[in-house]
Amino acid sequence: MTALNRVPSLMVRAGTASAFAIAAVGGSVVIPGVASDAAAATPATKALQVAASKKGAPYRYGATGPGRFDCSGLTLYSYKKAGKKLPRTAAQQYNKSHHISAKSRKAGDLVFFHSGSSVYHVGIYAGKGKIWHAPKTGDVVRLQKIWTKSVWYGRVS
Repeated sequence: MTALNRVPSLMVRAGTASAFAIAAVGGSVVIPGVASDAAAATPATKALQVAASKKGAPYRYGATGPGRFDCSGLTLYSYKKAGKKLPRTAAQQYNKSHHISAKSRKAGDLVFFHSGSSVYHVGIYAGKGKIWHAPKTGDVVRLQKIWTKSVWYGRVS
């Protein structure tokens, strides 16, 4: 009998959490509804991870990395590392993305800040109302709560 075949009986005897711990030690188990790391690594989640890895990198107008960034330079760099091509500016990135509602937003989507119809800033949605972005001169790449309702969301396809 393999470790995988013993898991159901272990769950009954030891409880679900203990069975997962036993399965983790004894071998891999497929759990319905839980994606593997490989399956979960979409371009959006990869871009989000890249942006987060740049925490503390200085803002520099016009910079596209790898050590300094402006807002759209960070999104361009992050998505490029994830295998997706974006245009250079926040406005161009907005025009290139698939526009989605706030209810549909997911981690890794782009968040566009606008005044009227003009997009002036972009970041990568991190979940829980926060973005990774390169804010302004004198600041650094960081995680920050979205501070306004004047945002639009876009998904990179």
